Amino acid sequence: MFRPKLPDTPHVPSITTHIPQDHAPAPSASRSVTPFVGVGVGAVAAVVVVGVVLTALLAAVAVSAVSVAIAAVVLRSLVTGANKR
Repeated sequence: MFRPKLPDTPHVPSITTHIPQDHAPAPSASRSVTPFVGVGVGAVAAVVVVGVVLTALLAAVAVSAVSVAIAAVVLRSLVTGANKR
């Protein structure tokens, strides 16, 4: 009742022609997949290292910004205190 009614697909006669193609030989069973796994592990390790370095740099910039802001507030209070005296 709630299912959509799909149109009938027309029957197209199939014409089979054989076209010879040169295919690359299938990889032999003696080949190891280890080099491909090593490349994947190396890429993942590189991404993790870059992420850690960028996070550390961002944290250093944030700490520096906070310390500069605190120093500015302290200097401002010293200057305004000296002007009041």
